[in-house]
Amino acid sequence: MKKTELFFDPSVAIHDFLVFGEFGDVNPSITDSSTFTFLSTDKMEEVFEHGIEGCFLYSRHWNPINKYLSDTLARFEDTESAQVTASGMGAINCTIMQLCNSGDEIVSSHTIYGGTYALFKNFLPKFGIKVNFVDATNLNEVKKAITKKTKVIYCETISNPLLEISDIPSLAKIAKKSGAKLVVDNTFSPMIVSPYRLGADVVIVAGCVCSSNEFISSLNDVNSGASMLLGAVLDSYRAASILKNLHSLHLRMEKHSENAMYVAKQFEKLGLKTYYPGFPKHRGHKLLKSFMNKGFGYSGMVAVDIGSEKKANKFMEMMQNEKVGYLAVSLGYFKTLFSAPSHSTSSEIPEDVQKKIGLGKGLVRFSIGLDNNIEESFSRIKKCLKKLSII
Repeated sequence: MKKTELFFDPSVAIHDFLVFGEFGDVNPSITDSSTFTFLSTDKMEEVFEHGIEGCFLYSRHWNPINKYLSDTLARFEDTESAQVTASGMGAINCTIMQLCNSGDEIVSSHTIYGGTYALFKNFLPKFGIKVNFVDATNLNEVKKAITKKTKVIYCETISNPLLEISDIPSLAKIAKKSGAKLVVDNTFSPMIVSPYRLGADVVIVAGCVCSSNEFISSLNDVNSGASMLLGAVLDSYRAASILKNLHSLHLRMEKHSENAMYVAKQFEKLGLKTYYPGFPKHRGHKLLKSFMNKGFGYSGMVAVDIGSEKKANKFMEMMQNEKVGYLAVSLGYFKTLFSAPSHSTSSEIPEDVQKKIGLGKGLVRFSIGLDNNIEESFSRIKKCLKKLSII
């Protein structure tokens, strides 16, 4: 582990990082400029060579609000530094392209976000980068897949959509021994787990790359930095919105997790095959509990197998009509979101691979909302299940 303290609270780390606007505004000013002026040519040349605190060159590099957000997310993940990008895929792309060259290899979990799978399987080979997909929960399988060419081991803390738990401390040791970097996507578990503290080299969260000063500096190198040269720039207004929302994230994560636990337990009582890492019988529960940050629950993500694609589709349409939430991809919205991963967020994964990893066509993935009366919400879900004769 990179940190010796036993307890870490991301909410306190954010609370203690104060940034203000130029006139003492409680919110930092939003910079509506793509480029910045200099008082001398010497200073401009110096900024091209290396970063200077308080000096900005071009929004593709840094701008003030993006820098504030990056610094906040670095504290959030307890890393030395961070770089925000336009999206999660932007962050993953920049990280991989910075770490790998043609001829290099990646060992990746086979249960990952469909977009990441498509990037690894279909896109990276065009650049001579090979990806070996494995069951990342099987450490022996990970070790066997590593070669002298392996530069990255890639996993998700809580996997999308089957909610498997990665043994980050063990994977970190394997990566270090083999000379590879451990890259962890923390999308399903912000605040709940701090992968960098467990040995990860790079953490992806909220479209941001969180890592060491050295790695973030390399991303921003004007001659060879992936972030600088690929141009995955986050819009200033979106950056300002994320920065403000981070300060209430601890409250939302607690409620997401509390409601998710309730819904998962109700599904379980009805006899449905339910995936939720908060269950003691979940095979990754003990592992997650051993390194999670206390007080934020076990995630707001729940998955349940309805049995068939036809039933899953009808079930989701009915729930939307009953105002349970929205038939939509993604997660973390204040309303409950639901989708069938096999033909949406994981559709990029071939059917034979879906079958191999246990991703059924009847699986419905929920991002549970912040409902004040979750009991009423579930009564509507139950109504839909009864109408379809699923229960």
